[in-house]
Amino acid sequence: MTAHSPRIQTSLPGPKCKAMRERETPHLAPGFQAIAAHSGIVVDHGEGCEIVDLDGNRFLDLVAGICVAALGYGHKRYVAALSDQMARTHCGSFTTEARVKALEQVHEVAPRHLTRLQLYSGGSEAVESAIRLARCHTGKTEVLSFWGGFHGKTSGTLAQMGSDFKHGLGPLAPGSYLTPYADCDFCPFRTTYPACGLLCVDFAREKIKRETTHRVAAILIEPMQGTAGNVIPPREFLQAVAALAKELGALLICDEMICGFGRTGKMFGHLHAGVEPDMLTLGKALGGGFPVSGLLVREDVAKAEPWSKPSFSSSSYGGNPLAGAAIGASLSIIRDERLVENAAATGEHLKLGLARLAEHHPALAHVRGEGLFIGFDLLDERGALWSHARCRELFTACLKRGLLTMAYAPRVRVNPPLLFNVAQADEALNILDAALTDVRA
Repeated sequence: MTAHSPRIQTSLPGPKCKAMRERETPHLAPGFQAIAAHSGIVVDHGEGCEIVDLDGNRFLDLVAGICVAALGYGHKRYVAALSDQMARTHCGSFTTEARVKALEQVHEVAPRHLTRLQLYSGGSEAVESAIRLARCHTGKTEVLSFWGGFHGKTSGTLAQMGSDFKHGLGPLAPGSYLTPYADCDFCPFRTTYPACGLLCVDFAREKIKRETTHRVAAILIEPMQGTAGNVIPPREFLQAVAALAKELGALLICDEMICGFGRTGKMFGHLHAGVEPDMLTLGKALGGGFPVSGLLVREDVAKAEPWSKPSFSSSSYGGNPLAGAAIGASLSIIRDERLVENAAATGEHLKLGLARLAEHHPALAHVRGEGLFIGFDLLDERGALWSHARCRELFTACLKRGLLTMAYAPRVRVNPPLLFNVAQADEALNILDAALTDVRA
């Protein structure tokens, strides 16, 4: 058991949470995150891998703010570093010691061939900058991305999104093409790996030949897809995509917002496949919860104009002193507390536990993952994905036992803070077991 254990002492939402939400509702625009809307939680504070609401209910967190809270909540070293920097100066684009140290620390863990980093405040901003830079460097205009991919919600990144999320949000930027990802549990070609011979990559090659003007500047890909359900492709898939980019004279952009900085049990997700991207987009764990993202690129690529001209690739909030302090604290803690290694070990334990649960709960299927980047699917008796209504039942059954999950959708993502331990994993598995039994009954 953990030091505190999940503890629910009121109905959910409790009276204080309900009153606070009633104060907020008349003023807050709709469209905020689903998990906040479904849970009704009003957070008072967090401790490690646990969240405590205004009514004193304590929840074990398998979400980590969608991988943002890599260090959990209230980490003393992190809080001290940001507090100290806030007392000195907090904004502006001038060079500061905090930013210099942050750049040095990223350089220490980055792939050796990626030497230049530009900082931003959010994921969409970094991805759009990567696309602009690819066009500047190659002189080409088109971008290939993948079904299931999620790279942001700005107009440029929506065009690279491979889901129905963008329905009703057009028009989209021209020059954007989408092709199937190697989501082998739901292969659109109805084939099976490895007998398929990576048909999805052959299809992408043919798609480029027939649909584009053959001026592909970049291939944009998540080494492991997060929003699609923490999907793990065969390692050969990313290798084949990298080879395709090379054939085309295009840059390979790996979007590591989610799977970077230890989440998958390695420092970066692409390392599992042994490829060398031309750019990495970074975020979430990079700042340990502070809103900072980055674009890490090759030296020769970074020199491309006009991207490299003064102010052409900058951001008002990018690389500010607080962001520098957050990066420095986050990467130091990940290193000193060996959180990459912890993600690998605890993640393997958690994945094995989910596989054991699947033996007793037929609805729980396709357990997959690397490190603390884990997913599974909820299937009905016909093998179809659960309805969202049925998923909400499981989400609520977990919540009332003190487990915060992403089970409100049928492709469930499990990504707790990187300091999640084996005892907490066992506790989460016990709760999920009981919740699945409830829903089945």
